[in-house]
Amino acid sequence: MQTARPRFLFGTSSWSEPSWTGVFYPPGTKPADQLAFYATQFSTVEADNTYYRVPSPSLVRGWQQKTPEGFVLSAKVPRSIVHCGEAERPDASKVLVLDRVGAELDAFLEVMRELGSRAGPLVIQLPYFNRQAFASVEPFLERLASFLDVLPRDFRFAVEVRNKAWIAPPLLDLLRSRNVALVLVEIAYMPHPADLAAEHDLVTADFAYARLIGDRKAVEEETKTFDRVVLDQSERLDRWAALLAETLSRVPETFAYANNHYTGHAPATIRDLVGRMAV
Repeated sequence: MQTARPRFLFGTSSWSEPSWTGVFYPPGTKPADQLAFYATQFSTVEADNTYYRVPSPSLVRGWQQKTPEGFVLSAKVPRSIVHCGEAERPDASKVLVLDRVGAELDAFLEVMRELGSRAGPLVIQLPYFNRQAFASVEPFLERLASFLDVLPRDFRFAVEVRNKAWIAPPLLDLLRSRNVALVLVEIAYMPHPADLAAEHDLVTADFAYARLIGDRKAVEEETKTFDRVVLDQSERLDRWAALLAETLSRVPETFAYANNHYTGHAPATIRDLVGRMAV
């Protein structure tokens, strides 16, 4: 019996970027036509706009209709569920508390079902939590476990944690026991995932999820438009390529997304990464 080849799906964090027109999108491409063109270039995309509000059913139906069978659209769980604060600091009294966010969660999941077979993993992107939010990792893990235990089985979920000391066996075991992926993320104040993988087994589900976010400040010191690469991240991309190649050998599906703030131009970044992996 032949074993199915693992799938590597890669793309960018969002498809809506004005400065891509004429560089990635053909000149004159209308915003309403961007996703359809994008889907001819990549197999998946991460919807960033769902972090800011629950999208309307008609909007999500449009995403489904503009993309071909086999295309996968991942999305962020709304900020009102994973952050809850009006300012930069999260409101930990509400984050992932079902009595406070349950209605919003139900509304989000219901509308994301409009994607049908296009539905990809949903990302629970958590902010950095200081000691005023959670005195230690234990109360956070209790909160997270209670939240994960009520999530429906018709979606896959991935959790992004931005407290580096929390990337350890208690969190990893919790995620593994529920088949929830740990998001492999590179942002300015977190270790490179390859460093974390040298200490821990980061595979916690039957899929893997990677986000190359980068350093917003460093990129925006070089450019305010995202139509070209402005930072050389070759060494870091080589490390990503080795890590993801190893991950691909262990799970049926691996997702990877690049942000404009990684090198300055997300489509070029993700294509560079894939070229280094020779997949």
